[in-house]
Amino acid sequence: MLIAITGASGIILAVKLLEKLKIKDIKTELIISKIAEKIIKIESEYKVEDIRKLADKNYNADDLTAPPASGSYKVNAMIIIPCSMKTLASIANGYADNLITRAADVMIKENRKLILVVRESPFSAIHLENMLKLSKLGVIIAPPIPSYYIKPKNIDELHEYFVCRILDHVGIESEIKRWGDY
Repeated sequence: MLIAITGASGIILAVKLLEKLKIKDIKTELIISKIAEKIIKIESEYKVEDIRKLADKNYNADDLTAPPASGSYKVNAMIIIPCSMKTLASIANGYADNLITRAADVMIKENRKLILVVRESPFSAIHLENMLKLSKLGVIIAPPIPSYYIKPKNIDELHEYFVCRILDHVGIESEIKRWGDY
């Protein structure tokens, strides 16, 4: 599974996802954008290298010759978490100027699963149009909107629940409270 972290707020979601996939022994490949590296330092206690260690393979975001840039490279799903509006706009308009946007472009053209955990609020009409364009192509748009029916005791429970819902979309089982389980 290919995971990309872009320069939007919400780094903790990417870390939680990578940790969960590691526990489940799912092989992961990771791309971290340059801006994401700065955001990691700003909004978390994590070191970029520690996050990289959670993945089995790492790629430089500027390396357009890396395997995920090709449709012949088999990867079953890509999750961009968090996904900045710049990355969303680039993908929606076919502007593949780095490995993250190129790999997303490949996922779309190869009809493979692509999930964008978009981070911005409120959404502008431009954001919504880009999301709609991609949704019509089969891309899953999944902003990290909390599910309150789980009655979370803290923010970590919300993060955990959201990450497990993302795993649902790629067919990975997780133990979570589901609607009606109350």
